[in-house]
Amino acid sequence: MFLNCGQPLPLLSDKDVPPRVTENFILSGYRFPNYSLRDCLLSAFRPTNETGNFWTHFLPIFIFAYYFLQMFSWDGAPDADAPFFYPMWNYFIGVFCLLLASSMAHLLNSMSLVVREVCFFVDYGTISAYTVGSSLAYYYYIHPRAGIVEKEDRNSSCLDLNHKRKGFLSPNAMPEFNLFFETYYMPCACVIAIICVLSCCNTRQRWREHRYIIRTLVFLLPFLISSTPVFYRVLTRSPYSTTTPSFAASITMPNFFYRHSLWLLVSALFNISKFPERLAPGRFDIWGHSHQWFHCCTFLSILDELHMIQAEVRAILLNPDFLLPPTALSRLPGPTIASTYGVMLLLQTTIVSIIACFSWHANCIYGPQRDQLKKQMKYVSKHTK
Repeated sequence: MFLNCGQPLPLLSDKDVPPRVTENFILSGYRFPNYSLRDCLLSAFRPTNETGNFWTHFLPIFIFAYYFLQMFSWDGAPDADAPFFYPMWNYFIGVFCLLLASSMAHLLNSMSLVVREVCFFVDYGTISAYTVGSSLAYYYYIHPRAGIVEKEDRNSSCLDLNHKRKGFLSPNAMPEFNLFFETYYMPCACVIAIICVLSCCNTRQRWREHRYIIRTLVFLLPFLISSTPVFYRVLTRSPYSTTTPSFAASITMPNFFYRHSLWLLVSALFNISKFPERLAPGRFDIWGHSHQWFHCCTFLSILDELHMIQAEVRAILLNPDFLLPPTALSRLPGPTIASTYGVMLLLQTTIVSIIACFSWHANCIYGPQRDQLKKQMKYVSKHTK
């Protein structure tokens, strides 16, 4: 067997590892935090209590990529590198980084206590980056007016986007929403993402007793803010005529959003309740514990979110009477490198700075404990042979 080419390190009980490593109601399957990189990679094929956590977010990377890339083969779709798809690529980057960072955090966190902290700091940072990637896609594709201008106005010197369309609420009816969407929506999404990173990183160094509740509730806030364009669209009538192909494509969007929200709710319940291992501590240590179900549900929510966004993208592409900017004449400019990749780059730079600060603090706390952990590992190895 491949794993027998070297003697694998023993798996331990919760009493044989530092308290920092243990999880509620998980009694066995622990790796001592002194693994090499090779040991960590090989542990993906061993039944540890992190194995399922790794695979439930690593395999979905390929499933997500498969469904994401399908839309570039649609009839009438621009080239993959066209400005039209800038927001979608930022969304893809957000999801890809989230799934990869999450799976790697669960696989590599046993290298040391410091590495463990850094892994999960990066995990929280990519979750926040994902929420902003989603917001960019919502802003350009599911915005109440989606930045769409009518073709007949294309050559006019001044575009009037305040006219009424059939089956669509006039923007003047709710001016406060227009002001929020066009001016404050993306800045709010970025600020809240930064607050989420700060809060979740703090739960690893304080508020430990309520860390799962705090992390879950903290990430509820970006969902509520980022989803405001979707709430608006669900509560108003479609901007497309009921006789057009765009209407048929767009009308599926609310159902995907409801499913997306349902999966998020179920994932939050798993994360907070620690069900089913709470009912039978020790029985679900390797397979079937709450964090694995949490991962499955979060990915299903992401998959439905992708289908929701793609429904609106398809509706825009199918409508022969509309085009998506960029255009300097539109009050809501279309996607540009600065307004998509630039926003994500600025956010990621800020998040990396936050992670670096928390990582330095973690090193100050756990770095001096390395010698003590080596002695503990020798003692554990001696008594587990």
